[in-house]
Amino acid sequence: MVVTPRGFEPRLDDAGDPSGDGYWFVVQQGKLLVMRGGETPSLPTTALPVDRSAGVIQCFGEYDGLPCRVLVLEPDTLPENPDAGYEWRGLRSLFGVLPDAEVGIASRAMQLAEWARTHRHCGCCGTPMQRQPGERAMLCPACGFSAYPRIAPAMMVLVKRDDRILLGRSSRFVKGVYSALAGFVEAGESLEECVHREVREEVDIEVTNLRYFRSQSWPFPHSLMLAFVADYAGGELRPNPDELVDARWFGLDELPPLPGQFSISRSLIEWVVDDLRSKRRA
Repeated sequence: MVVTPRGFEPRLDDAGDPSGDGYWFVVQQGKLLVMRGGETPSLPTTALPVDRSAGVIQCFGEYDGLPCRVLVLEPDTLPENPDAGYEWRGLRSLFGVLPDAEVGIASRAMQLAEWARTHRHCGCCGTPMQRQPGERAMLCPACGFSAYPRIAPAMMVLVKRDDRILLGRSSRFVKGVYSALAGFVEAGESLEECVHREVREEVDIEVTNLRYFRSQSWPFPHSLMLAFVADYAGGELRPNPDELVDARWFGLDELPPLPGQFSISRSLIEWVVDDLRSKRRA
């Protein structure tokens, strides 16, 4: 799973000289700048192939004694290939490539970069926004509107029926991969209400006995995924073609390809499968 590493401390102000060493998360059009070095890429920690005044810099934390800064660049600031020693990479492509700790911090940086990109002007009056001192917020100097980093809550649920689990396949998934059901929380809706509604909308069944599993920040672009386990309560499985390509009950020994190890869905499925297998052996 993508998690914030131990030893990372959030900060609002720079912990050192902005021109000095530190972890640099340079973001442009949703991609991260990494150094090509040795067999795997790495994050820049000192010199950058760009004028740091060419974008918006935020210090957002400290890790291993070094400040963590995100630099958000305008689309035309750098050429597509900035330097022979650097390249642009999507965050998903760095899962399992960068150290887990750096992926966790990068996910936070990418969300802050998206917030900075989408809140350059006030959503009420159109005035350019300014950083609000002492808070992670943007402030409109004209009308006083404040904008905080956006977080979109979403639920995920793995439904059990005896010793089988319900997995669905979206057209957006990698070919052949199945996962737990998921969907975004609507305005005015509780997480529990969202679980029941999404299950009903996607596969037309009812569930009961909801149990919270775990949560995960998911920076694509700014989600917070909250995972649950539930028991089947009734209804005939009918996948909604507007939501899913397929949905099936899978036995423990016939599981399809699953999402990658960095997703909470994989952790949720493995935890439930292990629990069901241990009960079957008992």
